[in-house]
Amino acid sequence: MNWYEITNFGPLDTPALVVFPAIVNENIRNAIAMVGTPDRLRPHVKTHKSPDLTRLLLAAGITRFKCATIAEAEMLALEKAPDVLLAYQPVERKVQRLAQLIFKYPGTRFSCLIDHPDAAESMAALFAALRLNVPVYLDLNVGMDRTGIKPGDEALQLYKLAAGTPGITPIGLHAYDGHIRATDLAERTRQCDEAFNQITKLNQTLHLPIIAGGSPTFPIHAKRASDIQCSPGTFVYWDKGYADAFPDQPFQPAALVVTRVVSQPSQTRLTLDLGHKSIAPENELTRRVSFLNAPNLKPIGQSEEHLVVETTPNHPYKIGDLLYGVPYHICPTVALYDRAYTVEAGSVTGSWKNTARDRSINI
Repeated sequence: MNWYEITNFGPLDTPALVVFPAIVNENIRNAIAMVGTPDRLRPHVKTHKSPDLTRLLLAAGITRFKCATIAEAEMLALEKAPDVLLAYQPVERKVQRLAQLIFKYPGTRFSCLIDHPDAAESMAALFAALRLNVPVYLDLNVGMDRTGIKPGDEALQLYKLAAGTPGITPIGLHAYDGHIRATDLAERTRQCDEAFNQITKLNQTLHLPIIAGGSPTFPIHAKRASDIQCSPGTFVYWDKGYADAFPDQPFQPAALVVTRVVSQPSQTRLTLDLGHKSIAPENELTRRVSFLNAPNLKPIGQSEEHLVVETTPNHPYKIGDLLYGVPYHICPTVALYDRAYTVEAGSVTGSWKNTARDRSINI
């Protein structure tokens, strides 16, 4: 029996998201081994959005977390995570919601990002009016060109503004280098070091803790000084996209989508119940899912509810067959499901709610 095959799938419907806790735990152990201590990890929970998986991370000694939404921050606080960074510069309503979180969950230390003086002053005014002093990290743009302020004089001025403005206190630097994706580890390391040198130069003046990187550059930052925190997210579930792009990383797929053959429109064509609503569709058609038990199926069309694949004339597949797919991009795939079913020793044993896929929980 293959490791991914489920013997008691009958009561479940397809498409379904399934997770393998044993592999999740092994991925967590590998991540900790790479950095040397759980204190250096600040995993991003946008991948899993799950209280159950958060508990596994906490049990492994990880106390620092990173998230992208207020709901993810609240999910972490509900699990009593000690340290939560909202990896976002909150504006308008999000600033108010962050303040509500701080009051509702005093056992969790919340922080957020800043990258612009206007946003920093605006959030500081609201926090100060509520008699709050919120820790903030300077979000540095080292080449991603999505958010952040360029390391240099502007960043120094932003730090000084934050340090002198009631309501916020700058406590560190944050840099996401997700644009660095060379498959060759040596080239990825060269590019990563070049970007990180900008942070090092700035920090010769500021002397602040640093949070650096995501999943692609994780092995590189993991080898840096012990005071550099790393914040990969995908490692807990892994996916086909990162497995192909970064074969140097030791993680294994721990989450699959299970689908059925629901129609056979022609001798060589099959239709699966795996549409846009069930698998992340942002990549081109052939880079959305790879089937462990049917690797030669070729996707030729997809709609909201269906994936059409091409096969050979003498194929073995029939209507009702289960196919086990590794998503190319697991993070947005998880967000399509309200829960993931846990599989242990070939049997479905329970489920994990993807609680933080909602835009809000209580706040």
